[in-house]
Amino acid sequence: MRILIVGAGGVGSAAARIAARRDFFEHVVIADYDPSRPEGLVAELADARFSAARIDASDAESVAALIREHGVTHVLNAVDPRFVMPIFDGCAAADATYLDMAMSLSRPHPERPFELPGVKLGDEQFAQDEAWRRAGRLALVGIGVEPGLSDVFARYAEDELFSEIDELGVRDGANLVVAGYDFAPSFSIWTTIEECLNPPVIFERDRGWFTTAPFSEPEIFDFPEGIGPVECVNVEHEEVVLMPRWTGADRVTFKYGLGDEFIEVLKVLHKLGLDRTDKVSVKGVQVSPRDVVAACLPDPATLGDRMSGKTCAGVWVRGRGKDGAPRSTYLYHVADNEHTMAEYNSQAVVWQTAINPVIALELLAGGTWQGSGVLGPEAFHARPFLDLLAAPAPAGYGSPWGIQEKALS
Repeated sequence: MRILIVGAGGVGSAAARIAARRDFFEHVVIADYDPSRPEGLVAELADARFSAARIDASDAESVAALIREHGVTHVLNAVDPRFVMPIFDGCAAADATYLDMAMSLSRPHPERPFELPGVKLGDEQFAQDEAWRRAGRLALVGIGVEPGLSDVFARYAEDELFSEIDELGVRDGANLVVAGYDFAPSFSIWTTIEECLNPPVIFERDRGWFTTAPFSEPEIFDFPEGIGPVECVNVEHEEVVLMPRWTGADRVTFKYGLGDEFIEVLKVLHKLGLDRTDKVSVKGVQVSPRDVVAACLPDPATLGDRMSGKTCAGVWVRGRGKDGAPRSTYLYHVADNEHTMAEYNSQAVVWQTAINPVIALELLAGGTWQGSGVLGPEAFHARPFLDLLAAPAPAGYGSPWGIQEKALS
C-alpha cells in the first residue's frame, strides 16, 4: 500500500504520526500547497517510509498527476471539505482508492431552507457511486471520528446490541479549555462555520431527510469520563446522511455541544457576512470573508500545548435490545489532550479524528475491509475496527472505547 495524505495541517499531521507506528504500508507521501509543512513533518518523523510533496488540492489534474508520479494506491483527504471533489475526481482519474473525513458540501434549499434539504452533504459523491462500482474502485467517505467512528458504532449497535433502533443520536461534547485565548476553535473554523450555520439535517424513516434552523432543539447530555452535562444542539453533519443508507434506524440526529459563547460568535459572524465564501473586493484585493476569519484565528494544530481537558464522540442508541426489552445505550470514545500531546504531539480533537482513517487503511491493506463504490463506514463490519482501535499496542492502537447504559425515557 502506497498512501498519499493530502494536507499537512492538524489532522494530516496527526494521521502521519499515528501511521508511523504501524507497518501495514510501504510508503506515505505527505502533500500540501505549502511544501514547507510536509517537509517539516517528514523531518520530524525521521522515517524513510515518508516523503513530502507539493499539491494543489483544488485541481483534480494536479492530484491525479501526483498519484501517478508516486504510484499511490490510497489517498487520504485531510483538507477542508471545499477540496473534496477535486481530490475525489483526481482519485477516479488515477484509479486510486479514496478516503475522506468530511464529504462534499451541501447547499441549502433556495426557498425553504429550514424545512427541506437542497443539495445534501455527499450528494455529489453519491452521484458517482455507479461509476466507481463499475470501475471496481472504492471511495470510503466520512471515516474520521464524526463522521467515522460514530458510524462504526452505529453499525456495531445494530448488529450486536439492538433488534430495533428508534433513534441513532450522535452526541459530541467536550470540556476542553484553551488557555490565553478568548475564542480559539479546536478544529478548522472554515469547516466549523460550514457545518454550524447551515440548516441541520434530520432523518426520519417515514419522512426522509428534512431540515431545521441552526442550533435547534437544545438538550442537556451527560457525557462520560468526567466531562459531565453539556448543552447540545442540532448541527448539519454527515452521519445523518450516511447512517440511514446502511442501518434500519427510524430516526437519525446529530447534536454538538457548542456552548452559548461559541454559538453567539457564529451568529455574529453570520450577521456581518463574515461566514461568506464568495470573494469581496477589499482595496482592490479579492478575498473570501471566511478565509479572513480563519487567518485571524490561531491554527488549531498549534493549540495542543495550551489545551486541557477531554473530548468525547459517540452515538446514543435508543430502541429494543436483542432480548426485545427497551434499551438506551451510549457508545463512545474519549480522547484526553494530555495523553495525545504526550504520545503523539497532536491535540485531542485532531488526533481523535485522524486515528480512524489510519485504522481503516490498515483494515483495507489486510483485506479485512473490501468493497467498491461510494461507501460509508456503516457498509463494513464494525467489530474488526473496534477491536483494532482498543487492542493494546503493538497489536492494536491502544485506545479503548466504552459503552454506557442510559436511563430509559
